[in-house]
Amino acid sequence: MPVISFENVSKVYPLPAGDVVALDGVDLAIEQGEFVLIMGPSGSGKSTLLNIMGSLDVPTSGEVTIAEKRIGGMDDDDLTLLRRDHIGFVFQQFNLIPLLSIVENVEYPLILKGRQNGTRERAEEVLKAVGIEKTHFTHKPGEISGGQQQRVAIARALVNDPDFLLCDEPTGNLDSKTGTAIMTLLDKMNREEGKTVVMVTHDPRMTEYADRTIRLVDGRVAE
Repeated sequence: MPVISFENVSKVYPLPAGDVVALDGVDLAIEQGEFVLIMGPSGSGKSTLLNIMGSLDVPTSGEVTIAEKRIGGMDDDDLTLLRRDHIGFVFQQFNLIPLLSIVENVEYPLILKGRQNGTRERAEEVLKAVGIEKTHFTHKPGEISGGQQQRVAIARALVNDPDFLLCDEPTGNLDSKTGTAIMTLLDKMNREEGKTVVMVTHDPRMTEYADRTIRLVDGRVAE
């Protein structure tokens, strides 16, 4: 059973000047343990595809199944629970909470889930796994480098042990050396721990890390 499945999925945004078709009859399936890139020119539908995979948006038509759940009939509360329990997000902008310490940022999703015990220990365990030194745990995000912030963001995405990671240009704000280190980390999570990774990128060098690449052109999967 795929962790993500799209069947004839379309997304249309109605605008005064005319409808914009962001996705047009997309069919795809992503299996557990895959590392998949999503590539395509600007405006090809990559962000819309990722948003629907992350249950941040719903399709206009077609069937989407995420973690064996069909999202078509879900209300906002159900979609929120789906994101919380099954999906890890890694963004280009890190999106860490500036007033919280590093370890508190990673611990936060566990608290949102209502977990009572062991949250600090779990947060520290995942931070160590992504290469953050314990001496940095009490720092605020603004007190560490961009590469370290992205490692913290990956730790936060992993802390609830999601079914898959959705990564939106995770190296876009990093220099080449730091970006390579982040990709090596994601590759390790995929190869050694079997974590499913779906990543939007415009960088063709990233194909060396992926099992396959889905190319979008004008809202359709290119053959």
